[in-house]
Amino acid sequence: MIFPEECKQVGWAEGFPVGEKVYFLSRYLIHPVEDGFEIIAVTLSDTGGMMRDVVNATVLAGPGDVEMYPGRVNLHDRTRLIRLASASGHRGTIFTGHDEHTTFILDPVPEELTTVHIYDVSPPRPHLADTLRELEAAGLFGELGIRFEWHIADIAAVGADAYPCRAAGFSCTVDNDPLSGTERVAGCLTARQVLGECYRDAAFEFVNICPADAVDAEPFIARCCRSERSGIGEHNGYFGAVVHWGATPKTIADAVFGMIERWRGCQ
Repeated sequence: MIFPEECKQVGWAEGFPVGEKVYFLSRYLIHPVEDGFEIIAVTLSDTGGMMRDVVNATVLAGPGDVEMYPGRVNLHDRTRLIRLASASGHRGTIFTGHDEHTTFILDPVPEELTTVHIYDVSPPRPHLADTLRELEAAGLFGELGIRFEWHIADIAAVGADAYPCRAAGFSCTVDNDPLSGTERVAGCLTARQVLGECYRDAAFEFVNICPADAVDAEPFIARCCRSERSGIGEHNGYFGAVVHWGATPKTIADAVFGMIERWRGCQ
């Protein structure tokens, strides 16, 4: 797969106002031809100024193999672009950004992306998963070469008599309603401790809904309400990062970057 790291490496070779010279940062050229576009790899002279002579030019793909993606895209959302290129049915796909910069993907290989497993629960809003989706759409993780696989448990499907908190809209919750002591409770270690203190001789049946305890693949990012679990490392034998229930977008992003750096350093 060829996917230039930055759009500044991709030039547009439609006119040559100063002769056969190319801007010094260019490594690839998009060349419009009669039936479409060519993608050309160029080697430039080591000497010269802003515009330099082409030492070598190789056509990587021609009109029959290249398409121009319609519309404008976020060029920093590299994972999405790889998916779009893979679905195009062509060897090469040219993309234009909202700022009119251009890039391309040739021979996309989605399998080169590292899969990061995300563990969260709903309702209410799956804060970790939704924050990651927003950050991914903004292109924040573009340079990492990752894709997310979502594991979002529906805690309503547990069929419990009581749930953790009223924020999720349940009719009976640990934080808001008196319990008899025999209920089936959807909760985690925190719920166990709260109920243990409030109902010392009760015989609750607990269903563990903690996302961090559901981890069964690596690398991962999981949400948990226990501050002492937060951080990067192994959890239940799997490597990843745990972030607190209400972690900020920056904290979540830092966890992804830090976890991936350590994961690849151990491979």
